[in-house]
Amino acid sequence: MADLTEGAAPARFIDLHSHTDESDGSLPPEALVRLAKSSGLDALAITDHDTFAGFEKAASFAREAGLDLVRGIELNSRLKMGDEAERSAHLLGYFPWGEPSCEMMGFLDRQRQERRERNQRLAAVLRSRGVDVTAEEVEARGKSLAGRVHFAQLLVEKGYAESSNDAFRRYLGEAAPTYVHRESLTTEEAIRTVRRAGGIPVLAHPVRLGLLREAEREVFLRLRRAGLMGLEIYHSEHSPALQAHYRQLAEELALLPTGGSDFHGAIKPTINLGTGLQGNVRVPREFLDRMRSAAAKA
Repeated sequence: MADLTEGAAPARFIDLHSHTDESDGSLPPEALVRLAKSSGLDALAITDHDTFAGFEKAASFAREAGLDLVRGIELNSRLKMGDEAERSAHLLGYFPWGEPSCEMMGFLDRQRQERRERNQRLAAVLRSRGVDVTAEEVEARGKSLAGRVHFAQLLVEKGYAESSNDAFRRYLGEAAPTYVHRESLTTEEAIRTVRRAGGIPVLAHPVRLGLLREAEREVFLRLRRAGLMGLEIYHSEHSPALQAHYRQLAEELALLPTGGSDFHGAIKPTINLGTGLQGNVRVPREFLDRMRSAAAKA
């Protein structure tokens, strides 16, 4: 039986969802590789938002450490629900066998530009409500991938919010009066973008969609028809019951099961790499093997 003492992940377990300080995580790529090795992980995917910079900086360290490192990315998208209703949906893209296409790199450049423009709009809206922040202050923290998490840090430091969660509740979350949306692709468009680039598109943390069970299957089936290849089964926000539910849906809809902690380091201090929230994440090596097999056939 695999050793689970002292919270270490078993040697044949992996994590397919993590972030570095190249997007909204707190650890530099090298430090994330070291943590993955010390946690006993067999493989790690770096899935920073809108950039491969974290993966590229980590690659040489991973080779030296003997860690199987997977190139990934996380993209925002708009899931259309009918009657012009939309929900924010995150898509993970994995490139387990090679580099993404030039088209994908150009797309990411445009995404980063749109992110900068959204930051300007968000800062202006906050200032109109008496919150003294600028986009330049935020971008000094998050560089080209500055986003709402960096706004939240600034709001806490300046005393406008008690915590990051409070900042999202009062100013930055989708239900907040000062929320500013991004001009994202539809989820189907994002799926096709990843597929054209040679990647495997996976729907991230489906629990956040807030779908009723009767609507969920139809939405996932619709996305599979658009080219979706996988569903994130294990995630720090998925209870054991939800994990079983999503695994069954993945089997029924012929979607690859994937999973990861969604590790951000100090940004989300209760989430541990490889094991999630209080040990609720255990992603078997088999998931990555199946992903690579599917990528070779695509």
